[in-house]
Amino acid sequence: MLEQDYSRGPARWELLQEVSEFLFAEADLLDERRYDEWLDLLADDYQYSVPLRLNVEYSEVDERSETKAGSEVCWFDEPKSTIELRVLQLATGVHWAEEPVSRVSHLVTNIRIEDLTWPEVKLSSRFLVYRNRVADETDFFVGRRKDTLRKTDDGWKVARRFLLLDQTVLLAKNLSVFL
Repeated sequence: MLEQDYSRGPARWELLQEVSEFLFAEADLLDERRYDEWLDLLADDYQYSVPLRLNVEYSEVDERSETKAGSEVCWFDEPKSTIELRVLQLATGVHWAEEPVSRVSHLVTNIRIEDLTWPEVKLSSRFLVYRNRVADETDFFVGRRKDTLRKTDDGWKVARRFLLLDQTVLLAKNLSVFL
């Protein structure tokens, strides 16, 4: 796809549809535990950040309402190489937190184009990840997401993913799913 004017009109709508379809297909790969195919969608310089959220008083909201990746404690702040190691661990079949494997559904919604500097597009969206394991363990992960997608000769790649969970305390027993 060549660079064109995506600022408005049908071209912008078509780009939004294209990146939305990419995100939906990515969610399916994760739900189906097709991790090797999912890894192919990540750019080599992929960076994944999920900082802890803070409960702050109303008077401090403007100054401290969100943490920044790498500047405070994160649930995850890792490159593609660490993600690959996590996938290898899951593939062993002896991952205690995924025995038996979880049933997972990734929902991505409210996708908007925030910025476009070709060949990268910055998106904002909302997500809900539902996980059920064994007989009675159910977890929900909900929040906002900022993605940077990069158009390559092989199609779209995720270059960066920044998630802000709505929870300040996670009730899940582990974080073995990819959010």
